[in-house]
Amino acid sequence: MIVEIVTTGTELLLGQIINTNSAYMAEGLNNIGFDVLYQSTVGDNRVRMENVLAHALTRADIVITSGGLGPTQGDITKEVTAKLFNRELKLHEESLDRIKSHFKKIDRTMTDNNIRQAMIPVGAEAITNYAGTAPGVMLENEGKIIINLPGPPSEMKDMFDRSIKPFLKEKYGYKSVIISRVLNTFGIGESSLEEQIKDLILAQTNPTLALLVRPSGVIIRITAKAEKAESARNLIAGMETEIRRRIGQYIYAVDDENMEDTVGAILKQKQLTIGCAESCTGGLLTSRLTDVAGSSAYVKGSIISYTNEVKSDELGVLRELLQTKGAVCEDVAKAMAEGIALKMHTDIGVGITGIAGPDGGTDEKPVGLVYIAVAGKNGTTIAKNVFSGKRKAIKYRTTQTALDMVRHYIEEM
Repeated sequence: MIVEIVTTGTELLLGQIINTNSAYMAEGLNNIGFDVLYQSTVGDNRVRMENVLAHALTRADIVITSGGLGPTQGDITKEVTAKLFNRELKLHEESLDRIKSHFKKIDRTMTDNNIRQAMIPVGAEAITNYAGTAPGVMLENEGKIIINLPGPPSEMKDMFDRSIKPFLKEKYGYKSVIISRVLNTFGIGESSLEEQIKDLILAQTNPTLALLVRPSGVIIRITAKAEKAESARNLIAGMETEIRRRIGQYIYAVDDENMEDTVGAILKQKQLTIGCAESCTGGLLTSRLTDVAGSSAYVKGSIISYTNEVKSDELGVLRELLQTKGAVCEDVAKAMAEGIALKMHTDIGVGITGIAGPDGGTDEKPVGLVYIAVAGKNGTTIAKNVFSGKRKAIKYRTTQTALDMVRHYIEEM
């Protein structure tokens, strides 16, 4: 069955909110074997919305909308859907009772415009909203189905998982499943990565491969379709084995795992501790490490050495070095890493010094120049990097590189 997702709301077109609903529904539908071939977004305009929904019905068997079910005059999705199928709207008493109970529960007066939420097209099925007030709507006509879901993500997700997926399963069954596995890579660019697995991409049938660039690195998405989940996973496993054989050193995690999860797991497994001395990243590396539950087992502490005085007084960086070479150089990064390990009594020390911008750069030391050092019993590894982008992007890229350096360092200990 072909599905089109239509998200409504002018705020989406203006970029005022991020459209997470489409991604959530698409993933859920693909996982149960439905082909989401189209996604559209339309503002709160009756003519344009009607045109979008009418066009969607020409190319999809099921159209699922989100948004526009609330109490205000701008909430028009149900009205447009009803008009498209030549249906009148009528009051759904059960939904109205639920709305009244909701307002009574929160001790607020229900204004009359909330009654609009209980109006549904004649012949449609009202879908109970357990996470809010506006009911969803399911309307079938001449073999086509339109499902209207609320826009707030918490309400949409609950209704989608609780009611829509079970309905689709009962009506159509699970003819197949679509499963994806994501391999997260770092340290290799998109073009270089493609060259390593180009033959696999060109020969792909089932499973398929896709490369996607993210701030955290390049991800490889392997997607397989089969009658059963186990068969799909077996197809993925074979492809993953071959990819790992070729570029395994760059793969640091799978699916939703991130770099700090991976580094934390290795530190914990090897019973190692870490301390961080951060200048241009301002504590971001430590923050990411401590985002992981249980990180107190390996993170002992950090120092944000934003000034030369702190670098010297707290980390033991020689004042003469700072005066002659400046704070941004590999010798200072090395001294910071070794100094924090000594001060915190840790197995691993990380030192970061650089220029995050937008000011402070020179021809010799441009914005984005960052030195990262990792110190431990195997000596000190230092890397010079020149990152591009705005300040926050440089800071994030720096911490991602530092974590990757720590990952490789401790794997060899």
